[in-house]
Amino acid sequence: MPKFRYTALNADGRQVSGQLEAEGEGAAVRILGERQLFPVNIASADASQSKRRRVSSRDIGMMYGQLADLIGSGVPMLRALDSLIRSTVNSQLKAILKEVRTAVADGQTLTDALRKFPEVFPPLHTSMVQAGERASFLEDVLRSLSEFLERLDELRAKVMGAMIYPALLSALGATVMAGALIFFVPKFEPLLAGAQKPLPTVLLFGASTILRSYWYIVALVLAGLIGALVSALSKESSRRTLEIWQHRVPVMGTALKMLAITRFCRILGTMLANGVPMLGALKIAKDATGSRLLGEKIAIAAESIRDGKSLSGPLSQGGLFPDQIMAMITVAEESNKLDKVLLQIANTVERRTNQQVDQSVRLIEPVILCLVAAGIGFLALGLLLPIFTLAGSLGKH
Repeated sequence: MPKFRYTALNADGRQVSGQLEAEGEGAAVRILGERQLFPVNIASADASQSKRRRVSSRDIGMMYGQLADLIGSGVPMLRALDSLIRSTVNSQLKAILKEVRTAVADGQTLTDALRKFPEVFPPLHTSMVQAGERASFLEDVLRSLSEFLERLDELRAKVMGAMIYPALLSALGATVMAGALIFFVPKFEPLLAGAQKPLPTVLLFGASTILRSYWYIVALVLAGLIGALVSALSKESSRRTLEIWQHRVPVMGTALKMLAITRFCRILGTMLANGVPMLGALKIAKDATGSRLLGEKIAIAAESIRDGKSLSGPLSQGGLFPDQIMAMITVAEESNKLDKVLLQIANTVERRTNQQVDQSVRLIEPVILCLVAAGIGFLALGLLLPIFTLAGSLGKH
């Protein structure tokens, strides 16, 4: 049976707190009344624990799809939620679904029940569910949400998977260089003590000495740089500047920009197709794209829509959207097919973005390999040059 934490006033007007078990929030109120307590606040103890942890979008998407199948088969909402609770493997999601089921049993709508868990069900989801409940096409909304989350999860996995190999190469190269400077280079210092040292050798021995003798200073400097970077990125202006520079990076910058455009088109198109009003959809899309530059354009577009103007006008300014995409959005507005065209744009741009991500990774890998090779070459050059110089001088004698 669900547990509830409560704060209430007793007959003397004193505030008391505690925990009780009840079938639902309404039952908890009745129990407190029988104890002659006036409830001030009642919250689920299980819900407070569940809210501290996030549930993966993959599990949420599967849950939406299963709920859509159950509702489409004519299963009542409470029985459908019971079935989901029994079949859900994720313990956090199971606990949340129990709370959702309790809220629905107490007479709340599914939208209100989901809104109690904003970390799991963001406004994008609850707005679509609310539109589906009001217009009696909840099954279609849930199915759209399931497909939407599946697409986003695939795209996220594609990008993350593509970056694993370059990250491993970078970590391996840094480890090899640090190990060589700490353990390998010092063995050559006594041998080359009397030899004339060229600049690469001086730099190599100096780096080795600093890393071995003043490692704590190096660690503090690195920690300070990381702290300064994190502090700078906490400012909106710094994050905006960083995004501008990211968009200027060849290939990768275009891929990042297209990812944001894909997310915007899919979010806005999905919400419009499921009955969410334009202004509400734009407000949610602005916060969900993950791009501050695009968010600024969407905010201006929302004001344009509020004034009775078009969506395409503000979006076309600044060169963030390619001309081809803007032409499609303009025609879609004129023909009143914006939702379908936005989803079509998202599918098309997603395919191109996948190709750009692959190209970016193919460019990054040889660059990292060249940097690692250059580091190893500098290491060999710094050690071999004085040996050759010493051998040459001995040969003359």
